[in-house]
Amino acid sequence: MFTRLTRVAYNRSVRFYSTEPTLKERLLQIIPAKVEQVKQLKTDHGDKIIGTCTVAQAYGGMRSVKSLVTETSSLDPEEGIRFRGLTIKECQERLPKATGGAEPLPESILWLLLTGEVPTDGQVKQLSKDLAARAGLPKFVVDMIKAFPKEMHPMSQLGAAVLALQTGSKFTEQYQGGMKKDQYWAATLEDSLDLIAKLPEVAALIYRNTYKDGKVNHKVDPNLDWSANFNRMLGYESKEFDELMRLYLTIHTDHEGGNVSAHTTHLVGSALSDPYLSFTAGMCGLAGPLHGLANQEVLTWTLNLQKRIKQDGVNEVSNERLAELIWEGLNAGRVVPGFGHAVLRKTDPRYTCQREFALKHLPQDPLFKLVSQIYEVVPDVLTKHGKTKNPFPNVDAHSGCLLTHYGFNEHNFYTVLFGVSRAIGVLSSLVWDRALGHPIERPKSVTTEWIANFVKSDSK
Repeated sequence: MFTRLTRVAYNRSVRFYSTEPTLKERLLQIIPAKVEQVKQLKTDHGDKIIGTCTVAQAYGGMRSVKSLVTETSSLDPEEGIRFRGLTIKECQERLPKATGGAEPLPESILWLLLTGEVPTDGQVKQLSKDLAARAGLPKFVVDMIKAFPKEMHPMSQLGAAVLALQTGSKFTEQYQGGMKKDQYWAATLEDSLDLIAKLPEVAALIYRNTYKDGKVNHKVDPNLDWSANFNRMLGYESKEFDELMRLYLTIHTDHEGGNVSAHTTHLVGSALSDPYLSFTAGMCGLAGPLHGLANQEVLTWTLNLQKRIKQDGVNEVSNERLAELIWEGLNAGRVVPGFGHAVLRKTDPRYTCQREFALKHLPQDPLFKLVSQIYEVVPDVLTKHGKTKNPFPNVDAHSGCLLTHYGFNEHNFYTVLFGVSRAIGVLSSLVWDRALGHPIERPKSVTTEWIANFVKSDSK
């Protein structure tokens, strides 16, 4: 039996020396069985009711209505996110890491979300090199970003830049040339990997042009991982910050399919819009203050609270006084950002892993100490307040203080970091939407008059 020791990936000049299948080759092996499984489920159980919708749910954003299929992750109200069945803790333990590192590489969760399998170190290194080979921006995109006014929000810049990259869409080119339906996923994978590879440079150029000198003084190094290359382009050299970004970019990748950015990417993609168009639509949703923008709102609130404490003439405050300050805000009609979640009913595991990182690397940081104290005080206050089903912190309650510790103080850019990470999840889902032949999404809507007549007739 002979094996290929040298593989040229995706017709590029970068050669990978491995006997293991590439990501695309592994998907070619996996997809047919999954397609057959879904086909059989629809044949045998297509009429089975899997959920109901109440009037309150119809008016309440369709929360908890089971009407989407997302292969990459699932969210349990009690235990939090599972990526292909793995908890965050299990991902931290089992997914490959950088040499000497303790946090999983985002490339490893990309492989996990696409295949459902924990990759080997060799597979992750191979994928890192492939992403490095796909990096690089067309000159017109670079020029366009540099021409954006500094007052333009970084998320608006991100969306515009990704739309410009759409000119290189392989899916669009092949679709216009008459592509077979069973090849939609392969072209979608190519676009998705290209986009994931280019996003760090897009984001870094937006960052450097908006806040710094407008120059990205780093070329993608194939010997560095995706996160480390991103940090170097941003202008950060710290190995410890590399670890934080690996964690950050891993835990923000996916959160099942019903959140705004994931659902929007899926919805637009269901019209066979290519990954660039679909992802841009998802980013427009992520930019909203009730979704991805929440992390900077939490940080602003926490920093304002820190200033309010200092007005009392102290740097630290008792739990009792902190509770009084929280109540002041609630009684004035303001919320406590970063606490509560549409689905979760316990502390978000994404919050917990960030807290553990802080306890390990920055236990004496003043802002982290305040965030920890807020964690002790706020759940009890919100429980007594009685207006939230989940008084515990979510992912946004912690990320800002970690970034600030390492000197990343440009708060308006935080959602771009979220978007770079979220690309891994929503684009992995889009590949599977195409592999399984999901149709265009078209739910039935009704009017308030229809509902009024329905409940009237149903009560007779």
